Amino acid sequence: MKRPELSWRAAVIVLASLASVAATMHAAHAAGGTETHIERQDWSFAGFTGQYDKAQLQRGFQVYQQVCTACHGLKRVRFRNLAEPGGPEFPEEAVKALAIGWPYKIPGELDDQGNPIDRLPGLADQILGPYRNDVQARAAQNGALPPDLSLIAKARSVESHAPWYSQWLHMLGDIVIGYQEGGPDYLYALLTGYHEVPAGMHMTEGMSYNVAFPGHQVAMPPPLSKDTFIEYQPESGYKGSLEQNAKDVTAFLAWAADPTLDSRKRLGWQVMLYLLITTLLLYLVKKQIWSRLKH
Repeated sequence: MKRPELSWRAAVIVLASLASVAATMHAAHAAGGTETHIERQDWSFAGFTGQYDKAQLQRGFQVYQQVCTACHGLKRVRFRNLAEPGGPEFPEEAVKALAIGWPYKIPGELDDQGNPIDRLPGLADQILGPYRNDVQARAAQNGALPPDLSLIAKARSVESHAPWYSQWLHMLGDIVIGYQEGGPDYLYALLTGYHEVPAGMHMTEGMSYNVAFPGHQVAMPPPLSKDTFIEYQPESGYKGSLEQNAKDVTAFLAWAADPTLDSRKRLGWQVMLYLLITTLLLYLVKKQIWSRLKH
């Protein structure tokens, strides 16, 4: 008869021990100084009603073209996408000229010796980077592999360092506000997170110190800096700076990873309105039918 009581006490002891261990591990990890808090940025496309800013996407593409293309491609984005609604919406003729002048050509048919004949890109072609394959990329980057940036805003996110017992509260809060911008927040923090190496930290040769990158050692050198950034056209109304460049190119990469965001959110609100009206009509019909019956 006492076994259930003993089992209950044993379960309580086990749970208490696990909680103590988890709290100790969290405190030790925090004391180690490896956690980095990444600030949430104010994005035009955030939340349930957010939409992309066309002008910002155009500025972001300028930064990508002049900085990121030295190492990275956009294999899942085609030139025609740059002219489609919901994106940068460049004029189609301008995109055609951009494709023809793109520095990285498209491998075409093979010649008599089996070598590919490069051709000029067109609207239907991918936005390629400088490397034909991963082996060539690693050879040029001392073993590091520059990732394709098509889905980078979805492939990265912000790691939560909240205590285990409050994780569900943070998750619930993110659901309520519709937070899905962990990737863009991380990318912005990464681009603006290059600093001098702190005293006492040993850096591997060829690595750069970045406060946002896990482990704080990243193979990518700073693509932007306080003194090296892209200047915008005067008519854009924006001045170039490290922070502005980082925010604009991050917004562009967010669009590249989710180009249908604008139309999807508009359709979502239309569906919600339809369901609301349908629910109201069904309620009125039900009330009208059952009001004829005597109880």
